[in-house]
Amino acid sequence: MLKRSLAALVAFTCAAVLTVYVRPAAASPLWHVVRPGDTLASIARMYGHSKATLARWNQLPPDTTVQVDGVMRLNPPKVLLPPWRSHIEPVSPGMVNWNPLRRCPVLPTSLRKVWVSYIDFAGAHHDGSIVVRVDAARRVQNIFHTLYNWRFRITGMAPMRVNNPTQKNMATVTAAYSCRNVGGTRVLSEHASGVAIDINPYQNPMIRGTSVSPANSAFYLNRDQYQVGMLHPEGAARAFLWNGYHWGGYWRSLKDYMHFSLTNR
Repeated sequence: MLKRSLAALVAFTCAAVLTVYVRPAAASPLWHVVRPGDTLASIARMYGHSKATLARWNQLPPDTTVQVDGVMRLNPPKVLLPPWRSHIEPVSPGMVNWNPLRRCPVLPTSLRKVWVSYIDFAGAHHDGSIVVRVDAARRVQNIFHTLYNWRFRITGMAPMRVNNPTQKNMATVTAAYSCRNVGGTRVLSEHASGVAIDINPYQNPMIRGTSVSPANSAFYLNRDQYQVGMLHPEGAARAFLWNGYHWGGYWRSLKDYMHFSLTNR
C-alpha cells in the first residue's frame, strides 16, 4: 500500500513539473505580407504548405502572380471571400454634412459615394464606401477592385458603425472627401474637392519636419519593412498610380504615405 502511494506521489510530482516547465510550441503565423521577390510557391515552401493549398486558402488561381503588399493567409478560411462588388450612388447634402457657409469647392451634386468590397486586417470581407468627385468614381472602383484581387488589407471604411463598431479612432479610417483645411493652415485640402484619398493612415503616416500624423504611428516610419496595410511603390501604391493618382510618398518637402490625389497636392 505504501509503495503504491509513493509511486502515485512521484507520478503526480513529475506531471506537475512538466506542466510548469514544458513550454507549448510557438503559434504558427496566420498570414504573410508579400515582399519583393516572393512567389506563391516560395511562400508555400517557407511555411511548409503546398502551392495548391496556399492558392486554395486564398482563393487564387495556382498560377497567380502574388503582388507586393498583398496578404496571403496561411490557414483555411472559416468563410470564403465573396466576389468583389461595387456600386455608385448620388450624394445628398446631409450625407456630407453640407454647409454652404463653409464655401466648399465642390457641390454635393458633383460628388458620388462609391461602395466597394474590401478585406479588413482580420481577413474578413466588408462593403465600405468613400465619397469622391463624380469624375473620380470609376477610377476608385478600378483601384479597389485591384486591391481586393491582390488581397491587400484595409483597416476600415465607412460605415464604421457597421464595419468596425469597436474602433473609436477615426484617424485610422480609409476615406476621401472632407471639406476641411490642410492641417495647421487656412488652405483647403484636396479632400475638400473630392480628388484625394487617404489609405490606412496609421500604417502610412504623414511626416512633416519632426511631426508625425496620426499620433503614435512612428513604428511605420521605417518604410523598408513590410507590414499589413503598408503601401510601397512596388506594391499597392501602383493601383492608384495606374489610375491617374499621384502619391504623397514621392513628395520631397514632406512625406504623406497615406495620401493620393489627382492634382499631386
